[in-house]
Amino acid sequence: MGLADAFDSSPAYAFKVIIDGIELPKVTEVSGLKNEVDKIELKQQLADGKYVVRQLVGRPKAGEFTITRGLTDSKTISDWLGVVMKGDVKGARKTASVELLDYEGGTIKRYEFRNCWVRSVEVNSLKAGATEQATEKFTVCFDESEVK
Repeated sequence: MGLADAFDSSPAYAFKVIIDGIELPKVTEVSGLKNEVDKIELKQQLADGKYVVRQLVGRPKAGEFTITRGLTDSKTISDWLGVVMKGDVKGARKTASVELLDYEGGTIKRYEFRNCWVRSVEVNSLKAGATEQATEKFTVCFDESEVK
């Protein structure tokens, strides 16, 4: 499915996050979706004395993104961090994807991440008398990414 016409664009509120095939509930924000490659600078002096700088394509870079979701009694993410902290690299590695959706819920674009592991988990400030929801914010590192 796609957008209605070429002048439409995806709404920023329409997305879903999936980790190891399970859609995460109560996700309120995803940030840091970025694919990047290294840049190699080739600097040389030509025979006629002219100085030339060329930029070459390097290797794909690993990266990270951040997810914020409403705090629940689920221990899935904190347990995942526990596996990472114990040094269980094989058990810590997961796949993840973030799907951008059109107005009818169809997928427009999918960011896929491989060899993911959670680097940090943070709960927002807790304040007596506050009127906002408690949230859990976690950072996911990845080795490889692809946009489909």
